Formats: sequence, structure tokens, C-alpha cells
Amino acid sequence: MSAARGRSAASRWRVEEPPATGAAAQDAEPDQEQVARAIALRMLTDSPRSRAQLEQAMARKAVPDEVAAAVLDRFTEVGLVDDAQYAELVVRSRHAERGLSSRALRAELRRRGVDDEVSQEALAQLTPEQEEATARRLVARKLASTAGLDTPVRIRRTLAALGRKGYPPGLVARLVREELSSAQILDEAGLLDEAGPLDG
Repeated sequence: MSAARGRSAASRWRVEEPPATGAAAQDAEPDQEQVARAIALRMLTDSPRSRAQLEQAMARKAVPDEVAAAVLDRFTEVGLVDDAQYAELVVRSRHAERGLSSRALRAELRRRGVDDEVSQEALAQLTPEQEEATARRLVARKLASTAGLDTPVRIRRTLAALGRKGYPPGLVARLVREELSSAQILDEAGLLDEAGPLDG
């Protein structure tokens, strides 16, 4: 075989080999484990997440359940995923920043996929005294912000505002009475009753 013919045959083989660059060089099927890792790392870089939140994100990208479980097991082993620490962080931050009660925090943790037992342990750091102190501050703030309104309206708005944060009406009613009394706004015994029942 001549050298020219040899080079021609080699050229034909090189053309038939997969190209080193371009779309054809990419895998048609991405490595699902790499996809799962990339999803978890991206989300955890933004903020801490529960295992359930990461699982849901992987499912949306069609990562097989067994691959997601394996990746998250590994992330749990090295401490990147820890639902107990995550729940404690949520309880501390959401109570401090938004004044959420333990009841509201329990519902939020459930929405985020945290196990009820893990949630209960995290909520144990929030004492009844802390909750009442936070509720008292919220009551004082709400009453101050509605100072120009009729007292029954102020009471109703305060009850509603703290109700949305998960505080029981009975506790809020007592704190409203105390706050208004200390400010010498209540000048008749039945004034609070005009806003509706407060002992529920």
C-alpha cells in the first residue's frame, strides 16, 4: 500500500471518530449523580435546606429516587445536610425576626418537610416565657402603630395580627388588657368587650 493510500485510509477513520468538541462530544445522558450533587450544592450555597426540600428539587429535575437518596445520605454523613440543625436555625431566626409562635413555627417546619419529632426538639429551645415576652412586644408595637384609631379597632387589629403569627387569643387578650391598662387608655370596664370576645 502506498503512503498516499495509507494517509487516505487514516483520514477516513479519523472522520468517523467522535469529535473532541461541539454538541456531539457531549453525553446524551447526563450523570444523574452529578446532577443531584449540583442541585444540592447550589441550593445549600443559597441557604440551609431540609433534606425534603433537596429531595423535592431533585425530583423536579427527574433525578431517580435511589440516586437522590444516595447523594443526600453522603451529604448527611459529611454534615452538609442536617435537619436537626436546620430546624433549630429556623426556630431561632423566624422567632427573632418575625415573632412567630411555636405553633406557627411547627406548621412552617412541617411545610419544609422536617419530621415532627425533629421539630419538637428544635421548638424545645423556645420557652413559654420567651413566647410571652415576644407576644408582649408585638402587642405594644401594634397598639402604638394604631394609636390614632378607636380602641375597639386597635384591639381587633392586634388580635388579628398576633393570631396570624400563631398566638392564642386568650394570651393576646390578656396582654392587650395589660398594655392598654398600663397606658391608662381603658377608662371603663366594658371597653374591651366592644371589640368582641377576648377570653377565647
